[in-house]
Amino acid sequence: MPKVQDILSHKGSDVATIEANRSVVDAAQEMNRRRIGSLVVMKGERVVGIFTERDILVRVVAERRDPEKTPVGEVMTAPVVCCVPETEIAECRGIVTNRRIRHIPIVVAGKLVGIVTSGDILARESMEREVTLESLSEYIGGPGHHIDAAH
Repeated sequence: MPKVQDILSHKGSDVATIEANRSVVDAAQEMNRRRIGSLVVMKGERVVGIFTERDILVRVVAERRDPEKTPVGEVMTAPVVCCVPETEIAECRGIVTNRRIRHIPIVVAGKLVGIVTSGDILARESMEREVTLESLSEYIGGPGHHIDAAH
């Protein structure tokens, strides 16, 4: 079964983070600069939460908090669900579906080593289906024969 490590080895281990004591404005500017929708929130080396666009909407704007004075740690989503590189991708799919989350930080011995998103999971499973279809097509029709999956 494919594992989280398979996704990380393809996409890399760069994870956008922010310290819990930084302001919501700092977080929003970093998210805009990187064109991403979330940051993993850290206290030193430890993952303590995740901060998303939805957190800005629900816990900052709707509650009329001052984003320059509000620390990310007060409005982040916590606790955050984390996995290890050996976690099966199917298990991650279950987590994002059942818990309605889109980002899973990947941790080894308490240290952040990557992140897997619902999009990463979908892309990996789509690629696996494509490979399976090609293999079946060659098996049924011989080398060079392809089934048009669009029809």
